[in-house]
Amino acid sequence: MYLRHFGLNAKPFAMNPDPTFLYASEQHAAAFTMLEYAIESQASFCLLTGEIGSGKTTLIRHLIRKLGDQVTVGLVSNTHQSFKSIHPWALSALGIVPDGDSDIAQYEALTDFVIRDYGRGRRTLLIFDEAQNLSVRTLEELRLLSNVNSESDVALQTLLVGQPELRAKMARPELIQFAQRIAVDFHLNSLSLEEAKAYVGHRLKIAGGAEGIFSHEAIALIHQQSGGIPRLINQLCDVALVYAFADRRRRVDAALVGQVLKDRHAGRATEGSAERATALASTLEPDEPRFSGRL
Repeated sequence: MYLRHFGLNAKPFAMNPDPTFLYASEQHAAAFTMLEYAIESQASFCLLTGEIGSGKTTLIRHLIRKLGDQVTVGLVSNTHQSFKSIHPWALSALGIVPDGDSDIAQYEALTDFVIRDYGRGRRTLLIFDEAQNLSVRTLEELRLLSNVNSESDVALQTLLVGQPELRAKMARPELIQFAQRIAVDFHLNSLSLEEAKAYVGHRLKIAGGAEGIFSHEAIALIHQQSGGIPRLINQLCDVALVYAFADRRRRVDAALVGQVLKDRHAGRATEGSAERATALASTLEPDEPRFSGRL
């Protein structure tokens, strides 16, 4: 809707975890380095936590892109308490079809795959996103599954990704053996104001636009209201661009962000602006001058 108006070639604040837009803040860069180290050092278990919307999934997808052909990755992204066993989900993530539906058949199919892959010079990495939803019983099953590794060789690695509740769960007495096996762990905090400014500018630049579309005051207000959480920053920035497009503005200032926040609190944040923006878009001729991206 607003892409041509701002000279963009993609939505800079889309909600999907696209690693193309990953902003390497100091802590995100450190987290990625720790994850790379965990994979290269053949750590059996590693842990990545952070608040909702802190960029965990985007970071993981970036890691998957960067892994070489010596690692087979199985990503389980829809974990929940109803998991009766981890085995069928791991099999599905790795594209393995077991010979039978019994627990034994599934376990053997999974371990046989890991061992065969290791024999070909590859390791298997299982990633469980939203892992705070896994039950203690399921987590213990994961620990036992790691017994496929020997003292000297690691064929199966596991990365648990989740919200802070996962860290609290791992501190429970019944999971002490599991917790002791976690070789690398990292927690993502919210972005500082300076990081938020760089984050917004980075995403605009990747999308082909000018970094200064948002004023410093506008970003400061967005940071304050979002608590520095990237996903919430995206939400506010995206709606602010719609508002700016609807009003034929070339820049998002603090007053416009204030209007977005006022409408959000009133429950009509996208309602009126979307209607006005659609109406405006229909009146613009294909060759009508639009914002070129230069401020």
